[in-house]
This record gives sequence, C-alpha cells and structure tokens, in this order.
Amino acid sequence: MGKSILRDKSYDFALKIVKLSRALVSEKREYVLSKQLLRNGTAVGALIREAEFAQSKADFIHKMSISLKEGNETLYWLELLKDSELIDVETFNLLHGNCKELVAMLVSSIKTSKGK
Repeated sequence: MGKSILRDKSYDFALKIVKLSRALVSEKREYVLSKQLLRNGTAVGALIREAEFAQSKADFIHKMSISLKEGNETLYWLELLKDSELIDVETFNLLHGNCKELVAMLVSSIKTSKGK
C-alpha cells in the first residue's frame, strides 16, 4: 500500500494522544477523561487502518464514517479537558488543530468515496 497522508497524520495524532493520556494520569491523577480521550483519539487511526482493507466501497465508507465520529468525539474530550483546566491552552490548540484537520480530511475522503 502506498504512502497515505491521512494514515500518517492519524498515527502521529494517536501517539500525541497516548502521551497526553499518560501525562494526565501521572501528573494530574486523572483517569476517567484521559481514558475516554485515549480510546477515541487512537480509534481514529485504527479505523482508518481498518478501512484500508475494507471488503467493499460501502464497507470503506462505513469504517471511515466511524473514524469521523471518533474524531468528533475526540474534539469534545479535548474541549472538556481544556475548559476544566486539565490541559493548557497550548496543548489544546495543537491537538485540537490536528484533530480538526483529520476530521476535515475524513469528510473529504468520505465525500469523494460517495462520489459527491
């Protein structure tokens, strides 16, 4: 399989999420929100990877759509962490921007796949 910008960006994003989750647990002793963030933030890339071997175009669109939903939920957790002052604005801006970029790329990919 060739180089995929979406695949690479989602993997890099997942690594950042893992590191943030680890920091939230070790430095802030925050376990619930960090676990949700970890679950959703890493699922984005996992679903993109799963879509690479979709059984059909419909299956591809379905997996990418689930990835999009996970990305949107990740945005929610990041906003909640910022507003509850568990992460600083700089960390939020970086990760929120990365996630919004992934969401936009997923929307574009899904639309292209649907022929819209």
